[in-house]
Amino acid sequence: MDSTKPLTGELNDSFDTLMVSSGMESRQAQNAGTETSLTDWKDLPMELLLRIMSIVGDDRVVIVASGVCTGWRDALGWGVANLSLSWCQDHMNDLVISLAHKFTKLQVLSLRQIRPQLEDSGVEAVANYCHDLRELDLSRSFRLSDRSLYALADGCPHLTKLNISGCSNFSDAALVFLTSQCKDLKCLNLCGCVRAASDRALQAIACNCGQLQSLNLGWCDSITDKGVTSLASGCPELRAVDLCGCVLITDESVVALADGCPHLRSLGLYYCQNITDRAMYSLAANSRVRSQGRGWGAAKSKDRDRDGLANLNISQCTALTPPAVQAVCDSFPALHTCPERHSLIISGCLSLTSVHCACALHPHRAGRAILSNHAY
Repeated sequence: MDSTKPLTGELNDSFDTLMVSSGMESRQAQNAGTETSLTDWKDLPMELLLRIMSIVGDDRVVIVASGVCTGWRDALGWGVANLSLSWCQDHMNDLVISLAHKFTKLQVLSLRQIRPQLEDSGVEAVANYCHDLRELDLSRSFRLSDRSLYALADGCPHLTKLNISGCSNFSDAALVFLTSQCKDLKCLNLCGCVRAASDRALQAIACNCGQLQSLNLGWCDSITDKGVTSLASGCPELRAVDLCGCVLITDESVVALADGCPHLRSLGLYYCQNITDRAMYSLAANSRVRSQGRGWGAAKSKDRDRDGLANLNISQCTALTPPAVQAVCDSFPALHTCPERHSLIISGCLSLTSVHCACALHPHRAGRAILSNHAY
């Protein structure tokens, strides 16, 4: 949870007075010459209660506090915007149902599980009461069905970040409906959602979620170039795309992303063995075109470092050759093979061992780069 309002003199006096009423020495409040009298913990002002909860920093304490009295429940319900129940080892679904009506102003909620507990009824409770929700983590919720996605689409239309990785029971029809209602999505994690992440779903995302910046499609092995090219056309703001394990995609997907997503910073292609040199040269060519279009030169290499690809995973892409990968590495200064920064991942590609970034040739540059990073 979060509370940014400073602890005022009045709240300090209230806290001191509360300590007096608990059996300590009596003290008179000095704020504006008035005397404040608190006889019980339940008399804490809302601002002080929220401040105490933010200092404690334990969501379990927040939940217990919400059950002390109606006043505390209302105060926390209005003041708590961030809550995580990922610590819950048992009966998470019952806990969510019992709490949803208390925390109606939640904007960030994490329900990530170590083992499956959450059921559709819990997600439906969240959707029924938490209409301001912006970020939701449902990862590893293996018991959930399409009911959950339909409920979220109806009750939480302002979602900007949704993690449903590992939710293998969702269908693409439910995901299509969700994107038609939650059009503000910027981050979407579909890793392992083998039924939901289809070409049809990607086309719906491209049509409805033009602000999308991050999409994880790891191991969604039914996706083809048709879906990815639609995505690249409809979501030009994409910064991060993970296609690891999407074994059906070819160079067409990478070419489309290189052409349509000028802000792309991270691209995962692990085990995409249909990717060839053509994809690499397309990435490099687009880097040069944009550099020329913006008037970049050698003196502006720092700007290029911040704007182009910074992470590229081509592990197990065994069809690639050193010249093509070296062209990508040379085109994007933020890609590194050196151990200190290692953002060009080529493990499993023995033919690419000759590919090196500039830091590998000039070790002193890597040291300066690390110091520069720490400066920020």
